[in-house]
Amino acid sequence: MSHFVTDWQSKRLEEVIERLIGTYQDDKGINHIDGLNLPQREAVIGIMDDLFRVIYPGYIGMDTVHRANQRYFVGQLISSIAERLEVQLFKALRYGCRMEDCDSHECARGAASATVRFLERLPELREMLKDDIDAAFQGDPAAMNIEEICTSYPFLTVITTHRIAHELKNMNVPLIPRMMSERAHSLTGVDIHPGARIGSHFFIDHGTGVVIGETTEISHNVKIYQGVTLGALSFKKDEDGAIVKGGKRHPTIESNVTIYAGATILGGNTVIGEGATIGGNTWITASVPPGALVVIDQEGRQTVKTKTPRI
Repeated sequence: MSHFVTDWQSKRLEEVIERLIGTYQDDKGINHIDGLNLPQREAVIGIMDDLFRVIYPGYIGMDTVHRANQRYFVGQLISSIAERLEVQLFKALRYGCRMEDCDSHECARGAASATVRFLERLPELREMLKDDIDAAFQGDPAAMNIEEICTSYPFLTVITTHRIAHELKNMNVPLIPRMMSERAHSLTGVDIHPGARIGSHFFIDHGTGVVIGETTEISHNVKIYQGVTLGALSFKKDEDGAIVKGGKRHPTIESNVTIYAGATILGGNTVIGEGATIGGNTWITASVPPGALVVIDQEGRQTVKTKTPRI
């Protein structure tokens, strides 16, 4: 350390410390002093990594998995995940109780119950992910095989994280689902709120820049390309001008819909009908009929082409 910094420490460090502590006093939420321990981000990430190892044995991590040792491999991982997940869920539920002035003191029991319920859902989650990966293989002509998808596609990180986080969100677990989804966001550039409901056989091609809001509902066999936004059209505000939380704010996408790159679909009342195709760079704030095609024409005008009914 230089003489200049040493001299500064001896003369000014105490002053800086006092000024910093002074900024803690108004407690506008960016410090958690004297609060209960929150879930630890690093611990949650570690649990996620091990869940990926269970869901994709042999693909994720450094493990060599054989039929002969698979029972031991899965059992050891699940036991470790269960123990660590229960601790983090307890911290999250205890935080939730404090926020809601709950005095039931049932956080420990709730964490144990949620851990068991979540782990019992893993087989069904894995079956859903098989369908998602099949959708990626069927929907991407560049995908040569399943192995390529499982080892290299960012979509795998996105949809696996979402399926896990959504389960915990449905159990009303605070903090942890969002910690999981934001980690996937930082790794892939795809932002899916854990509250979004996504049906089976779902695929995001390329992925970067996709945003899917909290109250979005996506049915089965939907394909989305990069840069798509499924967002809110506007936010209700109370008499003080503060945003009102909750409510259906994001669109509904019915089955067998394809949404091309750069499309923006907004609003809780907006429904994209079954079998519709949404062209690239379109801007949609009203419902689209089933089977319709929305495109930008050569003059830059957005048009909705509907199927001609058969007589």
